[in-house]
Amino acid sequence: MFNVQCSIKTGLYGGSFNPIHNGHIQLSQALLDARLVDEMWLLVSPQNPFKVNQKLLDDNARLRLAQLAVKDRNNLTVSDYEFHLPRPSYMFHTLEHLRQDYPEREFILIIGADNWERFPMWYKSEEILSHHRVIVYPRSGCELKNIPEGVTIADTPLIDISSTEIREKISNPDYHGEDLPPAVWEEIKKKKYYYED
Repeated sequence: MFNVQCSIKTGLYGGSFNPIHNGHIQLSQALLDARLVDEMWLLVSPQNPFKVNQKLLDDNARLRLAQLAVKDRNNLTVSDYEFHLPRPSYMFHTLEHLRQDYPEREFILIIGADNWERFPMWYKSEEILSHHRVIVYPRSGCELKNIPEGVTIADTPLIDISSTEIREKISNPDYHGEDLPPAVWEEIKKKKYYYED
């Protein structure tokens, strides 16, 4: 059962954020502007179970970049909550712990249409749906169908920015961080993140 008695609707947007980019921020702001959530938590994941072979920037470096990205944003927070849980990070366990630690909040899971297509493969996906509402945002090439109760399709812009593509562009001298918040781009240049990828 959804905890609709909670006073705060907290959107939980998990990801590697490797690195965080303008698309993450624009989507979060669109959900806030649409009043689908009261606040957004960007949950930096130390290890996605579907990306066990992915080369990740150091956890704290990705966290720092995300914090820089939201520094001047209202109701948009970066969380290292999963850093303190067993790895890999299964969303079922994260949500279970969050419900215990923050009973005053209703955590609403925010995922892309690409993840929704794979959602039945998630660990204890049915139990997640029985306890939490889910907001699905559109992704290019993904068809949304058979949407159960408790799942909302967000009417948000289709944002076609990829962290993978950004990592590939960073070492190109013609790239000037167009897809990144300025503070994030400055930190990446300063620390030479992703230049060796």
